[in-house]
Amino acid sequence: MSNYRIRRGDTLSALAVRFGTTVAKLARDNNIKNPDLIYAGNTLRISGYSGRDSFDAGGGRQGVSGGGRSGGTGGGANVGGPTGAGPSNASPAMRRLAEAGRAAALSMGGYNSQGLCATGVSRAIQNAFGFKVWGNGNQIDNNLPRDKFKQVNMSLEEALKIPGLVLTWESTSTRLGSIYGHTAITTGDGRSSVSDFIERNTTNNGRSGFKVFMPII
Repeated sequence: MSNYRIRRGDTLSALAVRFGTTVAKLARDNNIKNPDLIYAGNTLRISGYSGRDSFDAGGGRQGVSGGGRSGGTGGGANVGGPTGAGPSNASPAMRRLAEAGRAAALSMGGYNSQGLCATGVSRAIQNAFGFKVWGNGNQIDNNLPRDKFKQVNMSLEEALKIPGLVLTWESTSTRLGSIYGHTAITTGDGRSSVSDFIERNTTNNGRSGFKVFMPII
């Protein structure tokens, strides 16, 4: 059993992903009547988890009301959808996107970047779900349809363990990356991500403005 202090920007669904549990279990263990409403500053009991706290304070601000306030969720309308997705129980949509992402990467650059990361991610989304998302690496996050993807708060380390998440960075250290950013899809192996190529060791080094999006189709 571990305790976690809720931070502004947390959602119960994102915490379930992060700690490898489910929203239903978190709600039951903590006597939470409305899973869409949790308060910053309150403490959650997390059963069966003893890992290091690797929360990434960056990213969205969805689904948490400030301590003591009542009413609906604050700051985000995209609370809900599939919950409890972790390394071993990712949704079929997430697994489909991971497979489509790998196929797109192998058909484009293999293990060598072509400078077309957004094209690879868009192609994977279209092949997996039947619709296209336009934009550069640092624009895709704004163009992902919010009825089909929601932003979740987690570190890159945690995201890489889960297949079928869309990663975006506002900027990278390369010349083109400083203008267009970068985007990729997680494979779930804890290390690699795919776009127009397979990046064997994905890190935040030289990259900023990191965000994670989960399919809720």
